[in-house]
Amino acid sequence: MPQTVKRQSGKLPATLLSLTFVSLPAAADITKEVEDALNFYHYGSNGAVKMDLNYRWENVDKDANAALARKPANLGGQPLETANANTVRLRLGFLTPVFHDFQGYAEYEGLYAAQADYDRGGTTTNRDRNYAVIADPARNELNQFWLSYKGIADTIIKVGRQRIKLDDDRFIGNVGWRQMEMTYDSILITHNNQTLFGLTANVGYIDHIQNIFGETHSINAPFLNLNYKINDWGNLIGYGYWLDYRERANYANSSQTYGLRFDGKSPQFFDTVNAIYTAEWSKQSDYGDNPNHYQADRINLMAGASAYNLTVSGAVEQLNGYGAGKAFQTPLGTNHAFQGWADLFLTTPANGIRDVFATASYKAMNDSLIITGVYHDFKDDTGKIEYGKEWDFQAVKKFGKHYSLLAKYANFNSDSPAFPDTQVIWMQGNVSF
Repeated sequence: MPQTVKRQSGKLPATLLSLTFVSLPAAADITKEVEDALNFYHYGSNGAVKMDLNYRWENVDKDANAALARKPANLGGQPLETANANTVRLRLGFLTPVFHDFQGYAEYEGLYAAQADYDRGGTTTNRDRNYAVIADPARNELNQFWLSYKGIADTIIKVGRQRIKLDDDRFIGNVGWRQMEMTYDSILITHNNQTLFGLTANVGYIDHIQNIFGETHSINAPFLNLNYKINDWGNLIGYGYWLDYRERANYANSSQTYGLRFDGKSPQFFDTVNAIYTAEWSKQSDYGDNPNHYQADRINLMAGASAYNLTVSGAVEQLNGYGAGKAFQTPLGTNHAFQGWADLFLTTPANGIRDVFATASYKAMNDSLIITGVYHDFKDDTGKIEYGKEWDFQAVKKFGKHYSLLAKYANFNSDSPAFPDTQVIWMQGNVSF
């Protein structure tokens, strides 16, 4: 089991703490003044200055007896020290008004680590391998820089460095949980014709990836995502992703993936109940310069119900694997959102993975407080090899549109020497305009 967590104090920014003590009318007045200051009107259209300030304390404790939770041999091979990160992330962006159907956006992103007792991860040599990994390196970058055009009916064309999120972010996402997100140098064409066909088409091409570690990777990656709304029952989605990495170190991540997905919720019955459901199948194989030849499937099934602010569901996600370099992978996905928040399975094991899990979520205080609990049981894709079990809990409290507090916990208990017992605690405060 994990060692006793070494808690170290981290103070929320005064702006966040003051929300507890400032009267609601006074806080509303201040918020309105800030909104007015950040938005402006020019050339017949609105522009804005955007700001997102995110404080987080993260504590990661891994089992001292597991091989994967020990320092490298050149550092003595001793148990990893408990990692602590007190970090503050700022995003500051400028959105131009629309001018002749064109609009631009530029965004700075920077992270300051007030306490950096952790291994930042990534492939660089600038790491402290005495500690467990917390993938939040202190750095500054141009996070987004794009130009869009809306002069074609029902269509937006966006070119430049941008955030891309498709469906549930499993295949292409921004890794939004980490302090520094992943963005793409790309072109994205979105056609949305809900009136006639109920169809949204996303067609694009990615040339470079700027990942959460501040590393830039070259890639040739066309993609297609077609989303068709079926009345009030849900959405039928077909997709294809072709990832051809141009750097030798990343050749093994090159793949082509095709899939079908249907998800949504039913119309209400018994006056209070909605059924929720997802059924998805994907097939992946090697592509481009990948030296490994393979084919692997992914199955994703979920069913549940929602009533009286409570949502419960049961699900299984299985990614098949046939040996090293031959498992179904999602290198551009927001993988923290899948297969446990302790992040033991960001990369699919060689023998694949079967994740059977149950989720319960409750909304209170006019939906401003959301409490979520998840239980996972992990095995290989045959169900014969036990990997471990995990409990995840999260509470998010929103204060109007712009302020929020979060507490989050993950506890993975291993059934295999390949994966260490892991406990992670997060506390977070956010201000976003």
